[in-house]
Amino acid sequence: MVIPKKLNTSLEDNIRLFKEILPINKSFDIITRELSLGSTPCYFMGMNGMCDLQTIFFLFAEIEKKAFPAHSNDNPSDLPQIIKDQFLYAQITFSSSPDEMIQNLLSGPCLLLIDGYQQALIIDTRKYPSRNTEEPDTEKVIQGAKDGFTETLLTNCNLIRRRLRHPGLTFSLQKIGTISQTDIAIAYLEEHCDKKILNQIKQKLQSLNTSALTMGIHSLKELLIPKTFFHPMPSAFITSRPDVACSYLAEGYILLLADTSPFALILPCNIFQFTQSPEDYYKSPLLGTYTRIVRLLCLLISLLLMPLFLLFCLNPELLPSALQTLIPENNHPTAIFIYILFVELGLDLFKYASAHSANAFSGSFAIVGGLLLGDMAVKLNWANEEVIFYGAATLLASLGISNIELSDAIKMYRLLLILMTGFLSKAGFFIGVIIIFISLLTTPVFGHRGYFWPLLPFHWKSLRTLLFRFPTFKAQPEDKQSPPL
Repeated sequence: MVIPKKLNTSLEDNIRLFKEILPINKSFDIITRELSLGSTPCYFMGMNGMCDLQTIFFLFAEIEKKAFPAHSNDNPSDLPQIIKDQFLYAQITFSSSPDEMIQNLLSGPCLLLIDGYQQALIIDTRKYPSRNTEEPDTEKVIQGAKDGFTETLLTNCNLIRRRLRHPGLTFSLQKIGTISQTDIAIAYLEEHCDKKILNQIKQKLQSLNTSALTMGIHSLKELLIPKTFFHPMPSAFITSRPDVACSYLAEGYILLLADTSPFALILPCNIFQFTQSPEDYYKSPLLGTYTRIVRLLCLLISLLLMPLFLLFCLNPELLPSALQTLIPENNHPTAIFIYILFVELGLDLFKYASAHSANAFSGSFAIVGGLLLGDMAVKLNWANEEVIFYGAATLLASLGISNIELSDAIKMYRLLLILMTGFLSKAGFFIGVIIIFISLLTTPVFGHRGYFWPLLPFHWKSLRTLLFRFPTFKAQPEDKQSPPL
């Protein structure tokens, strides 16, 4: 159906038009009511559950009381002034475009069509259903703030503005998806952000051709930064914490917020963002630096411990004689390789089963199940004690990585190293390391900075703030000059 560019002056024709476009009287959540402003007929439309019912009832009562003058051909543009004089309590805009009215109606605002006028009232009475701003499960801290983003875009913007009361804080709104029409807010500080990256983001969003953002901000990330199977590393940093998002905003980064998604997408991205945790900044500088170094060691342990164990089992001569006791004596190298694959699969099963179990059972299920199956695996010769120990140490190190996406990417690299080492021994291990290195270097990111910035290209002033936890008075972002993103 072709939607006309403007409304008709006849209320009956306009009602007929909207009934042809929308499933009025078919879909139960579309509220309609025939009203009258004095002697002037009008027609109300709204979405049940997306608008404040108390405001609507108050609006109905006020409309019935108003003495509204009949339409004058001599003064056809008098509607805005009349509304401003008589309706002072709600945010009201005017539109003559049916397409704009439908987009607003489906987003939550109500419509009021008035007989004799080509302009309709768009009354913002939105009140979306939302949950409380609870702390995110994947980014918990002991001493920090306990609020987190929700699925409501306006709530998320308010959580950010509450922390950053800067006049340059801007939320630029765009709609993505021909079917979903998802609201996307670009958040940035006017005087601090990189204007080049900001313009690239706006142009990219405008050029996106998609029907719907089915997975919210994660779908938007894949559309902005396409990746292949060769690049498992996360190419954009996502957070559910308003305090983390605000710290990046103050440093000149740009945020993307999507309606119905409790996350903020932070651009541009580098690999060192995933090695940090908000917990570092709620501790003393010395303790925060120590935990950050431990977290970096967890990355190396999670990636290399099992492949190196397999490499030394296949090639015992690579180990000094004093360290020969670290590898089993009576197991065939092929059996060790099969044991490692079995333990890797088993630990992943425990990890995912525990994550998707009810909170009341997940902890005990993982502990009891791990003890029982680990013991039975050794007795049934499906694994040995050394492999189970190194597998458990690897799992513990992966759980010490603060970012889930990074932990899963490291797991993919580890499996590649294990398979290459198991089939090709020493040559396979070094070939796998080279493949991982190339994959890391070529990971696609948004913007003109590389994935390893500020290490490549080297920028020590920025790199040291990522590797070490500096005191607050030394780590404050500059007030007027944009930081070197």
